[in-house]
Amino acid sequence: MERQPHQRGGASPRPSPELSVPARRDPAGNLRGYVRVAALGDSLTFGVGDPTTTGYRGWARILTEAIGNDHEVSFCNVARAGATTSDVRSQQLSDAVEHRPHLASLIVGLNDTLRSTWDPARVREDLLHCAGQLTQGGAVLLTARFHDHGQVLRLPRLLARPLLERIQVVNDVYDELHQRFGGPRVDLSAHPGVYDREFWTIDRMHPSELGHRALAHEYAEQLLELGLTFEPPGLELDGVPTTRARELRRMCTEGAPWIGRRLRDLAPAATRSAVQRAYRRFA
Repeated sequence: MERQPHQRGGASPRPSPELSVPARRDPAGNLRGYVRVAALGDSLTFGVGDPTTTGYRGWARILTEAIGNDHEVSFCNVARAGATTSDVRSQQLSDAVEHRPHLASLIVGLNDTLRSTWDPARVREDLLHCAGQLTQGGAVLLTARFHDHGQVLRLPRLLARPLLERIQVVNDVYDELHQRFGGPRVDLSAHPGVYDREFWTIDRMHPSELGHRALAHEYAEQLLELGLTFEPPGLELDGVPTTRARELRRMCTEGAPWIGRRLRDLAPAATRSAVQRAYRRFA
């Protein structure tokens, strides 16, 4: 995954803030860094697609566990499946801020693009507010830029085009966040593997364990550049093995109904967009 920031209009991104964590002694008396981590977002950060015997894990916990091999870590994951930017602001932000994180991930917005309630101004306002509150408390912010998920879902052009337009709006907001607040960022749109089948679960909405590990590894590499010393998580799989039958069963009971609801939300906007393009073409 490309670690260089996506720049707009020739503007230089704000330099990433310096990461400074306190030290404390572990039970053995060894002096180790003490890192508080907060993770906000939707099913991506909740860990859907990376099951373990105790529940979903996901990229944020993989990253935090890697940090925990060399430091004392306090991890607060308030992400929830299906969350929108408004949900993060109203239901997750206060708990995350109360945790006083040194690192805070804010990755949300794809669910907004699939809803009939799509409101780009509200998405921008919610994300800027969350980022401001987290960084005001001293957190280094971890963000992302999204890929063309219509291509992952193999949507027909009628639906894929308006979805991509919305994703680009969300990415513009994340560009603004990165410009204001800096911090590690992964540009999924620049990752050649993001469109590989192995990167996703069968529903094509959630990363597989490999996808989660790739994301965790990219953030680890950037945290190393900020001076946090630890061994990055590897790409070797160690999660609960899945079977095609289990994936198909989950797809039928959970994935397909959810995708169907979201596409019904998107269809009216896609139709309006197509009509507007046709009108402009022949006007």
